[in-house]
Amino acid sequence: MTNLSPAAMHSRSVPGRIVQPIIAALDRIPNWFIALAARVFPAAVFWQSGQTKVAGYHLKPSAIALFQNEYQLPLIDPTTAAHVSALCEHVFPILLVIGLATRLSALALLCMTAVIEIFVYPDAWPTHGVWATCFLVVIARGPGWLSLDHWIALKYG
Repeated sequence: MTNLSPAAMHSRSVPGRIVQPIIAALDRIPNWFIALAARVFPAAVFWQSGQTKVAGYHLKPSAIALFQNEYQLPLIDPTTAAHVSALCEHVFPILLVIGLATRLSALALLCMTAVIEIFVYPDAWPTHGVWATCFLVVIARGPGWLSLDHWIALKYG
């Protein structure tokens, strides 16, 4: 489980005796917990962003103005982009949190992150990199046992 060499694992040195139990404890962090964090925290960011675009069930005029003036995505009408963005920022975070169609939802939000990074806020790459890392963890490793996907897979194999 650890990345220590056999010699380091059997080290009698004081640092070796201190570091080994710490690494062993960190190796025991369960994957489901990491997957849950990788699902919930970026989902909250997208959900909050979606909430700024709507009033009840209606898109705010300011959301359309944002896509017309600040975001200016190529090849897509600003009104359409605002509606699609608001919809995606509400649907995919919910799916991520409950763990349903989790990998697909993470992939969709990864694509949104890429669009945001490339066309809207290219200087925010450290933040977008953190989001992308979370989504990649979920895409590559799955949602963990604390998800509807896991329980559906158990029931229907």
